[in-house]
Amino acid sequence: MELSEDDLALIQVLQSSPRLGWADASKVLGVHATTLAARWERLASSGAAWVTAHLVGDPQQMLLAFVAVDCEMHQRDSVTAQLAAVPEIVTVEEAASNRDLMLTVITKSLDEFSSRVVSRLKAIEGLTKYQTALCTRLHTSADEWRLNVLDRTQLATLRTLGASAGARTRGPDPQGELPASHLDLLPYLARDGRATAADIARGLGRHPATVQRQLNRVLASGILLFRCEIAQAYSSFPVTCQWFANVPAGRHEAAAAEIRTISNVRLSASTTGPTNFVIIMWLQSLADVMNAELALQQKVPDIELVESVVMLRTVKRVGWMLKEDTTSSGAVVVEAGGLPAAE
Repeated sequence: MELSEDDLALIQVLQSSPRLGWADASKVLGVHATTLAARWERLASSGAAWVTAHLVGDPQQMLLAFVAVDCEMHQRDSVTAQLAAVPEIVTVEEAASNRDLMLTVITKSLDEFSSRVVSRLKAIEGLTKYQTALCTRLHTSADEWRLNVLDRTQLATLRTLGASAGARTRGPDPQGELPASHLDLLPYLARDGRATAADIARGLGRHPATVQRQLNRVLASGILLFRCEIAQAYSSFPVTCQWFANVPAGRHEAAAAEIRTISNVRLSASTTGPTNFVIIMWLQSLADVMNAELALQQKVPDIELVESVVMLRTVKRVGWMLKEDTTSSGAVVVEAGGLPAAE
């Protein structure tokens, strides 16, 4: 399967506003709403693109961690499969470096990280070592990454339609913590970020009007990011590289602002551990690793790039299990009352 320019344009519209209605999307792209709906169904059913919802992963509200794992080579596949089955381990990648796997983990607290994740790591046969870096500030996450195929007129139309609808909502829910009845909606939104109240009501066996009220509160709560993903092989950026860096104390916010201007960046975060800053980019080729490092040095002259890690394969991305060709398998690892967080 190949993606056309029209396919990529639709994906970028949904990157900007994942829950945008087809009638509004047609105003951006100049294509009939029914045609766009059919086009999206083709993309989603093939695993080329999908819309998901995940917890924001803000360290002020929860724990976000990056975990490096070593394992016995002959048990690598088994270790990888067991790690991918843990809902709190939201992303699993095979690395070409001095660690075998890189994990992204989200839990409600440090205690939960110890009880629900570390305990699982220790119990997996063949897993020989792990090292954890805790996120202290999430500067950029992958919901901000764009394909950059829309023209200025289309982008302007998106802005006038309120393209931020369904994206990050700032601040805590003014009505307090969401009750369990509302948290029941989260796995449905993880599996389909465009799910309507009627879709969810059928799954839960509730009245659509009740679910609509619950959905409105969930959307307004600020705990979720909605994100349109594309199979990396179709993105023109098939290479993932992660850098571990040091930035001087007091310079993190300024450095993050500069790094945010680099269009390839998928994630930047301040962390604990041997280094204090993590950057992830999608690149067109391995040759671009050096170009990216040059761009980072030019943007942030006092950054120290300690190590670069190229990912060989992404097994799981924010809860979604991927095939070898980077398309979605359709399987999403969630548990009742919870769902994945940032990449």
